[in-house]
Amino acid sequence: MATVISGHRSSGHVGTPSVAPLLIRHVLLVTIAITCLVPFLWMISTSFKTQADVFTFPPQFVPRPFVLDAYHDLFFVVPMARYALNSAFVATSIMLGQLVFNTLAAYSFAKIPFHGRDVLFIAYLGTMMIPSQVTIVPLFILMKYLGWVDTYYALIMPFILGSAFGTFLIRQYFLTVPRDLEDAARVDGAGHIRILWDVAVPLAKPVMATFAVFSFMYFWNDFMWPLIVTNSEAHKTLTVGLATLSQGYYGTNWPLLMAGTVVSILPILVIFAFAQRYFVQGIALTGLKG
Repeated sequence: MATVISGHRSSGHVGTPSVAPLLIRHVLLVTIAITCLVPFLWMISTSFKTQADVFTFPPQFVPRPFVLDAYHDLFFVVPMARYALNSAFVATSIMLGQLVFNTLAAYSFAKIPFHGRDVLFIAYLGTMMIPSQVTIVPLFILMKYLGWVDTYYALIMPFILGSAFGTFLIRQYFLTVPRDLEDAARVDGAGHIRILWDVAVPLAKPVMATFAVFSFMYFWNDFMWPLIVTNSEAHKTLTVGLATLSQGYYGTNWPLLMAGTVVSILPILVIFAFAQRYFVQGIALTGLKG
């Protein structure tokens, strides 16, 4: 009896996780998190300092004195509000356009059989391998001939018709939509547009929200193309405006530059916070069926 009880007690400890590996894992994760957060904390701290206190030694994470001069100059001296509105308008316009056209293309590649569909889709995906720098010169020449240089048209129109990445992402999700739902809609007399709008799109909200976040972030942070096609302050985006802050006559105004960087990051954090639930679902569900 004692042997059985002792054997039962010893088997109860089998599978119990060791404390040491778990502790090491948490310490490692906390260390990585702190390492990633330090530059952001330093950026925020610098935005509330004076120019003379930026490079003091030893470094001070808590500004002394705590000043708001950089944020005052950012909105009342530098046209940062205009830059931010331009970036928001451009990124939102492209995001909405790509959602519409990528959804239409994704549904066609996923649900509508036609001759050469797979070959055309593979060729379309092949455009993702072409570096964007290759198309800058011909695209700029096209914008010049159209008279769109230094206009919103040049910032928006080359990208509003969709992207191979967005089509691929949404198509992979549409492939997971059960065919029984489509057949039931066809029995009710629905065509492809009705099936897309009433069946596929409501089910694809997670992946569409995921792509919306990706698209907005990309064009909000885009720098090269806006730098090339904009000349006036009225059409410069936030990234181009931030670059001009680092070219002061008396050197870089670091508090002003860090304040502008903080302002540029806030919309991305807000969007990600609101779309996080859809973002996680989209990442988890996309690609279950190829």
